[in-house]
Amino acid sequence: MDTIDFLMTGFATAFQPINLLFAFIGCSLGMLVGMLPGIGPIAGIAILLPMTFHLDATGAIIMLCAIYYGAMYGGTITTVLFNVPGEGSSAITALDGYQMAKQGRGSSALGIAAIGSFIGGTFATIVLVFAAPVLGRLALRFGPPELFALLLVGLTLLVGLGSRSVLLSLLSGLLGLAIVIPGTDLFTGTTRLTFGRNELLDGINFVPIIMGLFGLGEILHHAHCRVVKSFATGKTKSSFSKADLSESKGAIARGSIIGTVLGIIPGIGTVAPTLVSYAVEKRVSKTPEMFGKGAIQGVAGPETTNNAYANSAMIPLLTLGIPASPTLAILMGAFLINGLQPGAALFQENPTLVWGIIASLFLGNIMLLVMNLPLVGIWIKVLQVPYRILFPLILVFMLVGSFSINRSIFDIWVLIAFGIFGYAAKLLDFPLVPITLTVILGPILEKSLRQSLQMSGGSLDILFRSPASTAFILIAFTIVLVPIVLAIVRKVRKVKKNSILKVIAE
Repeated sequence: MDTIDFLMTGFATAFQPINLLFAFIGCSLGMLVGMLPGIGPIAGIAILLPMTFHLDATGAIIMLCAIYYGAMYGGTITTVLFNVPGEGSSAITALDGYQMAKQGRGSSALGIAAIGSFIGGTFATIVLVFAAPVLGRLALRFGPPELFALLLVGLTLLVGLGSRSVLLSLLSGLLGLAIVIPGTDLFTGTTRLTFGRNELLDGINFVPIIMGLFGLGEILHHAHCRVVKSFATGKTKSSFSKADLSESKGAIARGSIIGTVLGIIPGIGTVAPTLVSYAVEKRVSKTPEMFGKGAIQGVAGPETTNNAYANSAMIPLLTLGIPASPTLAILMGAFLINGLQPGAALFQENPTLVWGIIASLFLGNIMLLVMNLPLVGIWIKVLQVPYRILFPLILVFMLVGSFSINRSIFDIWVLIAFGIFGYAAKLLDFPLVPITLTVILGPILEKSLRQSLQMSGGSLDILFRSPASTAFILIAFTIVLVPIVLAIVRKVRKVKKNSILKVIAE
């Protein structure tokens, strides 16, 4: 069966009424969390994850994927109309989008953003269709040593490049690994650091951890900052002219390519691609002075890139089992909850599911286009709800969701504990993303390492026997060490410069 046949099978799955409903619900919820400042896709998926526990695996993943790329669309609305980005990747859109809104061209900005997002997301999904089988066949050649080394590269890319301080990121990552140690050893059956508590025999569930860090932590932070405002607006509709589309077509084309290429690379993050797109559009524009004053290309390019990135980032997740962003790490956790291991084997063992998910990306983009163009005014009504009402509702939802995992009060205490930690970390500017990544990927990393050691009789040299694993490990160490070395060099130069200036002054 070739790729097209698999895709047709996927569409048959995606077009099932129940899966269409899940896709629609996911798009709607994604739009909602994308619009709400302070929530965003990471917290949104973490908070809404318990909703999928009682669904079948296909429906659950389709809904969560729809939430993911729906949030990318939703963030544009508050960005353009109120200059308040719902999530980080929409921030660059505010430079020209909000200026267009102030000029009475908000409908044009939203319309072009919706069209560009649709084209970018669809283009990236087409690339996913043809790239996934190729990468999947390549990944099938990987054994436990290669898998361990590949995961190590993914972690170091996401952790090392995702924070201003490499040392703090490493500390955060190690803390995440420590969190996943308690439980029962998969190979020996012995318990580890359970302290006699039965709740820890299966380890600490990552769902209340993620909900606490990003959901409850955000609520406490907003309460601390006394964020109790709502965003009110009049009637708003989305429309655009042929002239707007003509001016934007080049930016949309370039944004589709930029987002698709950068989405494949773990550790890039959601903000960098939109910045690259904006810089490119300003560079190629015949009127660069208009950027920041309402240039429609400054909206079309980044928004197209944003959604192309969101869909393209599914490639390393589905084919290699490496999440390209923290949001996708949580999505990967949803796969694991449903007994699915993202990677090459997924295409062989569950082709109907994985191709159904890929097909749903096409349908989700169409749904979001329809929801964005004529229904913006309805979505804006949500922003009139005060935070002092909205956040308690979210809190109740998280408490119920945490309890529903194992019907255990222990998980609620885990939620509260990590919520307090997340709040403190936000105040101290301590990175939380590495904890998220290692909590989800840590068990897989341990399993592949232990399997490798069993194959070699306990010798670590098995990690360097194949060219692939050796190369991956060297890349991982380079990613970690280079920023540290550069920081030391900069500090030494600063000390020498100060010493020279002191001598001159004397």
